[in-house]
Amino acid sequence: MNEYTLDYVERNRLDAFCKTVLRNEARSCLSELARRRDREKPLDTLPQAEMDKLCALDEYPSDSFVFSACGYDLHIRDELVAGAFAGLPVQEQSILILHCALKLSDGEIGSLVRMSRSAVQRHRTKSLNELRQRLKSCGGRNEK
Repeated sequence: MNEYTLDYVERNRLDAFCKTVLRNEARSCLSELARRRDREKPLDTLPQAEMDKLCALDEYPSDSFVFSACGYDLHIRDELVAGAFAGLPVQEQSILILHCALKLSDGEIGSLVRMSRSAVQRHRTKSLNELRQRLKSCGGRNEK
């Protein structure tokens, strides 16, 4: 009969324990990789709209033209549009800034600039048509 020493038995137990731990850890790693493979999408398979959501653009004050009216600012990035907007009279710029930036109604704008609602509406439509004509004449925008 082979009698095993206590030291030999302990080494075999430790060996078996270590092998079991390593085997279970390998299974755990493989199942984690499989789970990630099922849940994660590679970036090259994302549509362009989703890729655009992932990017960030730095915005600097020097990148846009700022127009102010009644303490509110309108930032315009396009140089052509900013040039056409700068060509409008100050009162019409104010009306468009309040309309576009703050989404105020004609009556609310009228109370701020001390005009009637109909006068604000008339100035707003006239200035928008003038902007449209200037942009068309510069060839900057296609009519939709």
